[in-house]
Amino acid sequence: MAKAKGNAKVHQIRGKMKETLGKALGDSSMQQAGRGEQLRAKAHEMTEKATGHLRKRSGH
Repeated sequence: MAKAKGNAKVHQIRGKMKETLGKALGDSSMQQAGRGEQLRAKAHEMTEKATGHLRKRSGH
């Protein structure tokens, strides 16, 4: 789970960089792609966290 969480953080950072670069260049599609990458990474992180909690509660 730690590796997945680390990967999610990397994707969040990469998405933020893409969004910022798109803003600086005036490229709205790059901004949107960056925001999308951030949201996907956050959703993945939350899913992994929920899975961990379920495994812990079920004893597996």
